[in-house]
Amino acid sequence: MKRIFWGLLVAMITAAPAAAEPSSGKAVSIVLVHGAFVDASGWLPVYNILSADGYEVLVVQNSTITLDGDVEATRQVLERAKHPVVLVGHSYGGAVITEAGGNPKVQSLVYIAAFAPEAGESVYQLATAPTPGEEGAPLLPPSDGFLLADPEKFPSAFAADVDASITRFMAAAQVPWGLGAVQAEIVTPAWRGKPSYYLVTTQDHMVPPSAQRSMAARIGAKTIEMQSSHAVMLSHPQDVADFIRSAADAAK
Repeated sequence: MKRIFWGLLVAMITAAPAAAEPSSGKAVSIVLVHGAFVDASGWLPVYNILSADGYEVLVVQNSTITLDGDVEATRQVLERAKHPVVLVGHSYGGAVITEAGGNPKVQSLVYIAAFAPEAGESVYQLATAPTPGEEGAPLLPPSDGFLLADPEKFPSAFAADVDASITRFMAAAQVPWGLGAVQAEIVTPAWRGKPSYYLVTTQDHMVPPSAQRSMAARIGAKTIEMQSSHAVMLSHPQDVADFIRSAADAAK
């Protein structure tokens, strides 16, 4: 199955300026890790902004079948990085960078509306913790070892502030999320030994804002809040790029 959302790519390319050739090289590489139900194409606007600013930007394409597989995919991309790395994860990608971030190339971790598990903790445990007064993700019951979000509710839950034509396509083109990724426990959380940054999305209906704040506080992250849906990298790409850039500047 093709993992790249070609329709989303076309929409983002026409809506966002093309990446320019970097005017000057930066001594930091940025690696972007996507979350569940989507693929790496959602990073395109942020990739364009950071690449035009002179950063080497690498993008991980996860299968989201198992956590181990996604950590290995991230490790392979880290090995290609030319400079010390700022490792960025969105949503489930936060669990991936928590485990993969122990790589010696990684200087700091950036969580974008992301899960930040503790050792022995899974995304499932975090995602099912009670958050009174806040909606959880509209997930359908597991089928054959995979999860999907309710396609009728996906646009408003995942990306209410993104163009509806894009979110409807995203809902129809979901990548199934394997229980081997959802239920896997973190072994060694990288945030224990490396600087962390967290962007909280206050209009999020996939990862409740209170849960995001709790995780950010637990890992001691430098935190900002943004009035955005879960898909903040699509609705506010400049702000996300600026936040990542702040971590990259500190890593120099």
